[in-house]
Amino acid sequence: MPPIRPGAYDPADYAEAVMRSAQEAGVSPLLVMTVLHNEAYKPHHPLLERLWQWWKPEASFGVANMHRATFERVRRAHELPGRWQDLRDDPGFAIHAAALHLKDLDRALPRRHVRRYSRDELLVLGYNTGERNMRAFARGVPPGPMARSYLRRFRAYRSRAAEALARADRGDPGDTAAE
Repeated sequence: MPPIRPGAYDPADYAEAVMRSAQEAGVSPLLVMTVLHNEAYKPHHPLLERLWQWWKPEASFGVANMHRATFERVRRAHELPGRWQDLRDDPGFAIHAAALHLKDLDRALPRRHVRRYSRDELLVLGYNTGERNMRAFARGVPPGPMARSYLRRFRAYRSRAAEALARADRGDPGDTAAE
């Protein structure tokens, strides 16, 4: 697992962990990797996240930006051994928890939903806004501006996430510094 370096975080560095966790959870690696790209807007470094938590105690943690309440649901449902605070120090654990959360959201999503969104798009909306909102969007309730923005970024990062997974699958780390 590559170390998290301040100012140099690239979700592509975690492609192998994404593929492994997605397979274990039974979800799409592309979905998980795209979520990581979408959540890369904030610096992911344990020290920075500790400082952020001091200022904002209920901040989200880890490379997948998971909130405490969400993590606790995932931890109980899947009997995870770690604590919420471990997400900031262990990217592999954070990725695994995110993949399990996406699996839980997939189980909660009705099989039939509006055609406006793909299943992955609804799952990422659920990741961002919560299960209840995801189910409402599946029924046709339009998302608000923040959720629409999250969905636009998700769509924009799909190809970048696919490239990162393809490089990892080939065993080619690629030149992530140039991206």
